Amino acid sequence: MLNYLWGLMIVIGIIVGIFNGTMANVGNAAINSSKEAVTLCVSMLGVMAMWTGMMQVAKKCGITSSLTKALRPVIRRLFPDIPEEHVVNEYIASNIIANILGLGWAATPMGLMAMRELRKLNGNSHIASCDMCTLLIVNISSLQLIPVNIIAYRSQYGSANPAEILATGILATCISTLAGVIFAVTARKLGRRSS
Repeated sequence: MLNYLWGLMIVIGIIVGIFNGTMANVGNAAINSSKEAVTLCVSMLGVMAMWTGMMQVAKKCGITSSLTKALRPVIRRLFPDIPEEHVVNEYIASNIIANILGLGWAATPMGLMAMRELRKLNGNSHIASCDMCTLLIVNISSLQLIPVNIIAYRSQYGSANPAEILATGILATCISTLAGVIFAVTARKLGRRSS
């Protein structure tokens, strides 16, 4: 569906460019944007590689397992149906930790592995369990202390102070995570009452 939407927007842009007599501008913008996209991807690749490597170092040093133990009470309350010593707890904790550090790229593989394990716990059903929905909500709302991606984007585009959004980002993600957790807990309770 998204491919059709992007395709439609490109076609509309070309048609408007033809009718306005600015087709040359449309062509130049497409070429300049593609060069800018490649430059941005290369610069973000460095940031991604560094932070993903940091997560691997943290895992090898035992920092991730220590943080997993520290997050265990939170994980137990958010995901009460998961067995206590199941490997999915570590995946969920790693996902949450990566998101808190603003490492969306490092969080994604852990989130996917957690979803795979949660699906197994759900009997490989095609219908998402409450735990799967809760993980998705927590992952999407993602409390972030360091919004690495946004800081990198701002730096790439010449911001005088790329990190000045830190306080605003923390506040916004605290509110979104709190709202997501309240929704997930409420939905789980309502679901149990109705069944």
